[in-house]
Order: sequence, then structure tokens, then C-alpha cells
Amino acid sequence: MKALLDSRGIEKLIGAMTLKEKLGQLTMLSGELVQTGPASAPVTSAAIQNGEVGSLLNLVGPDRIRDAQRHAVEGSRLGIPLFFSLDVLHGLRTMFPIPFGESAALDPALWEATARVAAEECAVEGIDLTFAPMIDIARDPRWGRTLEGPGEDPLVGQRLARAKVRGYQTASLASATAIAATAKHFAGYGAVQAGREYASVDMSERLLHEVYLPPFKAAVEAGVACIMPAFIDLNGTPMSINRRLLRGLVRERWGFDGVMVSDWSSVAELLVHGVAADPAEAAALALNAGVDIDMMGKGAYYDGLPEALDRGLVEMATIDQAVRRVLLLKLRLGLFDDPYRRCGSPEAVAAVKAQPARRALAREAARKSMVLLTHAEGTLPLRKSLTSLSIVGPFGQIVGGNSEPDAAARIAELVDRFKSAFPGATISAATGSAVEQASERGLAAALRDARQSEVIVLSVGERVDMAGEASSRACPGLPQAQQDLARAMLETGKPVVVLLFSGRPLILPDWLAERARAILAVWHPGSEGAGAIVDVLSGAYNPSGRLTMSWPADVGQIPIFFAERPTGRPRLEEEHFSSKYLDVPNEPRFPFGHGLSYGSFVMTNPRATKWTIGAEETTEILVDVSNTGPMAGEHTVFLFIRDLVSSITRPALELKDFAKVALAPGEMKTMRFTLSPDQLSFLGPDLEPVLEPGAFEILVGPSADPARLQTLELRVRPASIRTARAPR
Repeated sequence: MKALLDSRGIEKLIGAMTLKEKLGQLTMLSGELVQTGPASAPVTSAAIQNGEVGSLLNLVGPDRIRDAQRHAVEGSRLGIPLFFSLDVLHGLRTMFPIPFGESAALDPALWEATARVAAEECAVEGIDLTFAPMIDIARDPRWGRTLEGPGEDPLVGQRLARAKVRGYQTASLASATAIAATAKHFAGYGAVQAGREYASVDMSERLLHEVYLPPFKAAVEAGVACIMPAFIDLNGTPMSINRRLLRGLVRERWGFDGVMVSDWSSVAELLVHGVAADPAEAAALALNAGVDIDMMGKGAYYDGLPEALDRGLVEMATIDQAVRRVLLLKLRLGLFDDPYRRCGSPEAVAAVKAQPARRALAREAARKSMVLLTHAEGTLPLRKSLTSLSIVGPFGQIVGGNSEPDAAARIAELVDRFKSAFPGATISAATGSAVEQASERGLAAALRDARQSEVIVLSVGERVDMAGEASSRACPGLPQAQQDLARAMLETGKPVVVLLFSGRPLILPDWLAERARAILAVWHPGSEGAGAIVDVLSGAYNPSGRLTMSWPADVGQIPIFFAERPTGRPRLEEEHFSSKYLDVPNEPRFPFGHGLSYGSFVMTNPRATKWTIGAEETTEILVDVSNTGPMAGEHTVFLFIRDLVSSITRPALELKDFAKVALAPGEMKTMRFTLSPDQLSFLGPDLEPVLEPGAFEILVGPSADPARLQTLELRVRPASIRTARAPR
């Protein structure tokens, strides 16, 4: 194998391979039935030894992976190593908040750190590649996979993409603790029709290029090793065969030279899409479009490409190029040098699991991700002199997951955390109802506890499996059983603090939003969720999370997002013929960027170092931020722009930067944002970047709520008209 540690060795290897061995390298099969797609039989050792498979997914554990790798490097004719892949969206052993929840931290350094830990835990157990990050922009909370992504804004998606790629891959993929990242699902998957999983997507080229493609371009610029095209068809063309985008844009314009892997059986599903008559045609279409690896495709590549060759549907050079990319990825991963480099000893695996720093990071990530949605002044943090507290709701059922303890253990942990924070208080726990089923006996027990307590902490929301893939919900709100439980708790007259668990924005009843003393969005917070929750409620941590997706007040508002384009007939209450609903408001219940804290932060004196700039100049936007509250905390400032007159209608608000500042009580700091002409440019009629002269509003504030934004005006000089031809 040492002779293969350069590109010349790869070329010699390709020259020595039979057609079947080449197609094996383009085939990914399941090592075990860790269910991430329709059921199928796992791969056999004979298939590995015969060169019928080049990579495996869903095989976990160094001993199992070492055994499978041995069949490839010692039992096959050419000894080509496998690579091993797994969906690791928010941790393997140490579980971090779900990605959508973690996005609310708006902290790229944190995003990178959690990816780094996930990579280290994967690598020691034999995993070479993860199918993450998921960077699909989502503006429809009915779509279950909102749980996996960065929310509604492309800038947040870009920064998350770069951070995660850095965290997973490090500076060298050959490092024993680095794993390859996969940017998925290219592109537009978050815009499926009616939020329904696997449905079609129909959108303009402008929307695609302005909103849904930028996170993927950022991932490519960060050096992502792999890209996964989405299941869906985009404007009538299934993404798996979208040659214009996969080859023309991603490979040729963006310069991506890594591997493209299909999603689970998406090549075989081209027959169901109705764009291929048989497996040979489906395989040829996907390969010619740029898809290198067929994942769980029912033999689409392995069985279909020989016939496609015979029929002239594909050329051997195209097969060789795909094989070359797969082998070069294995070379970059260091597998030819040491195919067992990521199979740690039992002692190494145990040492990784035992690191307290990982648990501490999980706790930090969980509490930084939590968003205080509502708060009646003085309710939180809970008083240290509290004498009794009742935990009500199906907490143990909501936060469950395959790697978590059982429900009773989870509830016991939460109770213990509260007892530690409030040693003088009596802490009780009662489920009151199941997630979706009412229980008269459970409600009666919960009411007994609640009536004897000073404060009720009510845990409600979605189970983990109510969001994610194949978990679209037409009405993403609280199940009726939990609504009935919440009403009963509110009717006790005791202060109710709501812990809201979800993988997406939930549509809350007006009465709950108005009558609860506080609502804390905790998402699905991971291994250290219980400790993080108590940190926030006790005041050990001042909440700082901000929403990365607008929360609708009603399902009829969906899709809803802050970056709408202005209309010629904006909403006017006194004007019937204006853009508004008759039965609900236009505004979301909570806007993008919303998030409260236990103190107050004031922004003053927004200003610029230059009020007029040319095409090659930058300016700085400065704003003073003061902590006028009694607690130290972090505050997030968003910088938006509005192009006042342009040749193409621009969104009313465009996010161009965001940053966080930590302030002690009474402290003031000046925040600085560099604003460049590139940030003021937009895609012109030909979808190429263009900078036009004129006036721009610069808006800074704590959210996308127009009432909370402060505005200044900047001008671009007429002489600085510039049309850029940089790759999109």
C-alpha cells in the first residue's frame, strides 16, 4: 500500500481494476441496519472481498470496522481500503443540542468546537466520514428536517457551514482525529412543497442563487470533502441528475473536486420520478451529472452501468473519473497509508468517552442555545429561597433518544439538578400526560403536586421522532393532550414556567404565550440538557440564545421569514386593498433574532467611519452596547441593510453580519462591523454580482423586528458602478 501514496499510484491502480472493481468503488452499502432509510439487507463479507463495495455506512465500533476493513485490504484482489460513514448530526457519544437548536447560539467558535468533539469521537470508533453538516435553508416549520439545519437565513447557513467543515476536517484529513464532512442536501430541499418530506421544489433561479446555494458555496470554499445531492426534483429535474448545477456550477464554477454521494437509494428512485426507464438509464444520468457514489441504490451503479456502457449512455472515462475521486478521498483520509488509523483500542475509546471537557462543552452548547421567548419581569431566575417546585409534563418521553438513558433516569437527573440548585426546596415530578395521549390519573397526580408548589415547571413539546426526516407535520404545534395539561396547570393560579422542547418553531396557542410567566425554548438539548436547563432557570447562566427562524403565530402564515421583498401595496390597517390577512396578523409571533435575557442591553450611537464609499473601499459601522441590567450576559447585535433603489427588487431586510458581546453589569463596549462593497452588491438580471450606486439604509438591532432597529444611511458613489464576474 505504501506505493499508492501519490496520484501516480492511484492512476496505476485504476489501470489495474476490472469494470466490476471500479463499480464497487462507486457503491456504498449498509454495514448494519442502523435505520436511516428503507430497510435492506446488510453487506456480506463476500461482497467486500469480491470488490463489490467501496464504502460502508451505519457500521459503528472499532472492532466491527476493523473486521470489515480486514476483508477489504487482506481479502480482496487489490486490497483497496473501505471508508466508513455515519450520520453524526449533533454528536456520537457526547450529544450536543440538535443543529437547529445550536444555531440559536449564533457562535461559530462553538459550532466548530462541537464538530471537533464529534469528529474525535467518530474517529476513535472507526468512522471516516459524516453526513453532516446539513445546511438546507428552511422557511417552513412543517418540514421535519428543520431540526437538522441552520434556520432561515443564508448568512447564518454560510457561517455554520464553514465552522462545521473546519471542526470535522481540521487542517488535514489524514489526521487520525479528522473525518470528512458532507455538505447536504444540495440544494433547495428545505423548500419542499407544503413542507412535505421528499416532495417537489419549484422556485425561481433568483431565489435559488440568493438563498439556498450560498451555504453550499461556503462549504466548498472551506474545503468540504463531500457533497450529497438532495432526493428532490428542482423545477422538474431530480437533483441527482441535475448536470447544470452539479457539474456546471459546483464542479466547474465553484471548483469542487471532491466526492458526490447520492442520498439513500436516490439513483434507483429516478425510475419512480419518471425520468429514467430502467436502472441503466438512471445510473448513466446520475453518473454523467457528477454523482460519484451510489448509496444503497439497489445495484443501480453496480448492475446498471455495464449495460449503460454497452448502450453508449456513459463512457468509461466518466466512470474512471468518479473512481479517481473516490480513491483520492481515501488517499486524503490516509487510508492507503494505514487503513486502521481510525480504529482505536478499547482504552482509547474509553478515554475519549471519559473526558469531562466534552460534557462541559455539551452543557455550554445547550445553555447557549436556549432562547427565552417570553418572560414576565421578576419570574426568572427562580429565587434561591424557593421552598417547593413541581416539574410537570412528559419530560422523560420528550427528550429521549437512542443514546440517552430511559425516561425515569432522565426525570431523576432533572430532579437532582434542581435539588442541587435549590437545596432548601422540595422538588416533585409528575408527567401529567403522555406526549400525545391524555391521562386522567396522571393529570390528577400532577395537579396534587402543582397545587402544593410555589412554581410549576411545565415541560411540553415534541418528541425527538416528531421532527427530522419523514416527520413533516401539517400543524406543528402542541398535541392536544399537552395543551389540556398546560391549561390545567395555568388554572391552578401558580406561576408556570414552560420548557418548550422541539426540533422546529412551534405554533403556540395565544393563551399559553400570554399566561405563562416564562417560556424557554430548550430544543432537544443533548447529553447535558438537564444541567443546562437548571443553569438557566436558577440564574447560573443568563440566557443569550436567539431565534434563527421566524416563529409563526398561525399555520396560515407559513412560509414566514424576515427577508421578504417589499410590495407596491404594503400592509396598511386603514387600507383594504393592501397586503395583509383578514383574520391573523402579518407579523410572526417571534421574529428572527428574538431572544430575551434577565437583564437589559441598550444600543446607542450607531455611526459609520465613512458615510460614502467607492467600489474598492470599506467602512466600519459602530454601535455602543451597554448592559444596564443586574447580571452579566451576552448580547447579540445584527446588522441588516436595505437597498433603497435598485434595478432588482431587494428584500426589505438583508442580514449582512452578526456578532456577540459579553458585558458585565454597567459595562459598555463598542461593536464594530466592517461593511464592504461586496456586501452591498446583489445578483443582477443575469444572476451575476453587481454593485449599483445610491443610498443604503444600514440597520442595527437585537432582532429583525423593525421597531427595534436603529438606522443610518450610507451611499455608494455613482462613479463606483461595478459589475463583478466572480463565480457564484
